[in-house]
Amino acid sequence: MATERGSPGLPALLPSLLALLPSLPALLPSLPLLLLLSRPGSADRCSWRGSGLSWEPGSRAVEQVHLRCTEGSLEWMYPARALRVLLEPNVASGQHTTVCIKPASDFQGASIYVERSGQLHLVVSEAEGARSQPVSCFSSHSPQGVALFLQASPQRDISRRTASFQYKLLSNQSTAGPDFKKMALVEAMCRPCDNMELLMAICSSDFVVKGSIRNVSHDSENHMSQVDVSVQKVYRQKNRIFQQEEGGGEWRGPIRTLLQCKVKKGGGDFLFTGNEHFGEAWLGCAPRFKDFMLVYQAARERGANPCEFELN
Repeated sequence: MATERGSPGLPALLPSLLALLPSLPALLPSLPLLLLLSRPGSADRCSWRGSGLSWEPGSRAVEQVHLRCTEGSLEWMYPARALRVLLEPNVASGQHTTVCIKPASDFQGASIYVERSGQLHLVVSEAEGARSQPVSCFSSHSPQGVALFLQASPQRDISRRTASFQYKLLSNQSTAGPDFKKMALVEAMCRPCDNMELLMAICSSDFVVKGSIRNVSHDSENHMSQVDVSVQKVYRQKNRIFQQEEGGGEWRGPIRTLLQCKVKKGGGDFLFTGNEHFGEAWLGCAPRFKDFMLVYQAARERGANPCEFELN
C-alpha cells in the first residue's frame, strides 16, 4: 500500500546494522560490541520514554525498544545515535495490519525510517517534524510487527530536543467471531459494514453524523484520504471535530480513511460513523442514510436494535 520515500545519504551505521539483522541471533555470542542493546528507560508494553544522555560516550550501540500494544507512544529526549523500535502487537491472527504514526508538533532531534525488505525508507524528517506533521500510515506484511528506526540528527549543543510520536495499528480485516462490539470497533474498514456492524456502530462510535460529501482528497505520500463533509445533523461526537462556520453557517468537518479504501465522492445523504484517532475523525461505517433507516426500522420492529437512535 505504501508509497515509500527513499533516503539518500543514510549514516553508515544503519545500513551495516540492517545487513547484520538476518544473522544477528547467531552472531550475538561472538560479537565483541553488541550493536543492539535494551537500555533502561521508563516503559510499559505500550509506551516508552527515555533519553540519549544515558548512553556511554563513544558507544556505537543502537538502543532497541519493544512495544507490544496496538496503540501507544514514544518519547525520546536528547536523541543520540539511533533507536530501533519494534512494534510487536499481540495479534493472534497473521492478517496484515496498517501502522499509523503521528509525530508531536514539537518533534525535533531525529528522523524516522521504516524498515522494509532490509532497507530503510524515510517516514518523517526532522525538518518536516518541526511543523505540524500529518499522520503517516504504512502496511505491515508480517505478524511479527514493524521496525522503525529513529536516527538522531547531529547537534552542536545539548539543548533540549524531543522526538516523540503516537502510534496505532489499524486492522485491514474485520474481526471474526461473535463479539459484535469488537466487530463494530474495527478501524478504517474498507469493505461495507453488514447490518449488525452498522447497528452496533451507531451505539459505540465516537461520532455519528448525517451529511453529504463536499469533496474527497487523496494524499498518496501519507497513504490517506480525506472526506470533507457538510453536516446536516450531529447525533454524537466525542470532541468538536464537526463545527459550525462563523456567523451561523453550515456545519462541516473532515473524516480520514486509508488511501487503499479508494473512497470516491458520491451524491445524496450518508450516515457517517467512526472513531477518533490522534484527535482526528476516522471513517467506520458510512451507509446511505435511506439504507440505514431501512435497516434500523426493521431491527426495531423485531426488537433487535442494540440501542435507541433518534429518527427525527
